[in-house]
Amino acid sequence: MGDGLRYIGVAERRARLALRHRLAPRARVTTPEAVADALLALHGSDPATVYLAIGARLADPAVTVAETDRALYADRTLVRMHGMRHTVFVFPTRATAVVHASTGLAVAARERAKLVKDMAKAGAPDAAWLKEVEESALAALARLGQATAAELAREEPRLRQQFVYAAGKPYEGVHTVVTRLLRVLGVEGKVVRGRPLGSWTSSQFRWALAPEHAELPLAEAQSELLRQWLTACGPATEADLRWWTGWKVTDVRRALAAIGARAVTLDEGTGYVVEDDVDAVPTSGEPWAALLPGLDPTAMGWQGRDWYLAPELRPALFDYSGNVGPTVWWNGRVVGSWAQRADGEIVWRILAGEGQGPGRGTGEDEVVGGEAQAAIEAEAARLAAWLGTTRVTPRFRTPVEKELVR
Repeated sequence: MGDGLRYIGVAERRARLALRHRLAPRARVTTPEAVADALLALHGSDPATVYLAIGARLADPAVTVAETDRALYADRTLVRMHGMRHTVFVFPTRATAVVHASTGLAVAARERAKLVKDMAKAGAPDAAWLKEVEESALAALARLGQATAAELAREEPRLRQQFVYAAGKPYEGVHTVVTRLLRVLGVEGKVVRGRPLGSWTSSQFRWALAPEHAELPLAEAQSELLRQWLTACGPATEADLRWWTGWKVTDVRRALAAIGARAVTLDEGTGYVVEDDVDAVPTSGEPWAALLPGLDPTAMGWQGRDWYLAPELRPALFDYSGNVGPTVWWNGRVVGSWAQRADGEIVWRILAGEGQGPGRGTGEDEVVGGEAQAAIEAEAARLAAWLGTTRVTPRFRTPVEKELVR
């Protein structure tokens, strides 16, 4: 490319993705912890995404639900908490201190200030009252172990206090202290979501005290988070890093320098990898197919997605807020979508064809032919087998997913 930096093309990026994101059959693992360690963060806004993302990467997906429940609620080796961009993720518990210090604290300060301001505008009790109620609620949660918001409010009735939000605005509403306070305590790293009230697809969670962790300096935590993410997802551009972390550009650049990240050349410009990750990765691996859920961390991993997702496919695959729906993958690129119908059937549709997709000019055959369709069908059968009688509807619906279930 003329700049002296090693060039990493589309084919190699897809080969890295196949192995490091545990999507190629030979790269699959045996435990939810191994999946989370490989990806660092599993999107948790839709509870089903966590299980579906793990199941797609396990050698034996039949153990997905039982083993993920064990990791989340018995062994607590995985934890569901707020992280980057104020989004709920599931992280390896070992990473909670890094996530909390690198991204959570700044968000938490804004959220607490906003809550106090909103309550003051509504004439609700002040910050000192809120702090007293908070301490009482945390003590109640310690006694109960886990509790819903309603159960906590029975223990501490002041949590039921309501106040008017955005009075006089078109979006005026009535907020309850317990709902807003638990959100603040979540981003402050004091509470986490516990076991749901229903099945693994339920979004009604109990709350629990967060696991204890060391308090890390901001710069140290940011450097470590960036190192772990680049290990899983490198190469990535500065824009990718800013988008994924939600940090300022100065924070990203400081962390890149601190970890000794190496610059490489990508089709879209300069990218970065961790210091010991410059060597070429073979691109001649086995063909593979995958059915990934909406908000899967691979599909949502980068801001610049042209190398694995053709721009012309995006209107069908994303909702109006930018959330990706269920995706069908073939050899490192998104080629379609899938859905589960009311009778449990897994249906899918190929959206990419000859001459489409980011593989143009790489020497790849863009036609999704017989081999690909057979592999996708096998993955659909694999998914249907472990879902059994469970029915899953994505929290964020996309145009093609809605069409498939009609």
